[in-house]
Amino acid sequence: MGGRHLTIEDRRKLEKYYLDRISVESIAETLRVHRSTIYNELRRGDTGRVDKNGNCEYSAELAQKRICDARRSIHHKKQEDTANADV
Repeated sequence: MGGRHLTIEDRRKLEKYYLDRISVESIAETLRVHRSTIYNELRRGDTGRVDKNGNCEYSAELAQKRICDARRSIHHKKQEDTANADV
């Protein structure tokens, strides 16, 4: 286990495992990440609804969109900072 990012495929597996009520620890072991990564990911993909098991609903697609938006925002900010430094 160590410092790797989840792919959309990992997120889709997480969504399925979570809906199938697999434990966070087992999901983390299967995806080869720390359990805190799974908890962070579940928060990132929280739709605000409740799933059929009574848990917060997780969406792999929503989590992927949020991470892409965050990366885009960071990249955009770096470009602005570079442009302002040249002035």
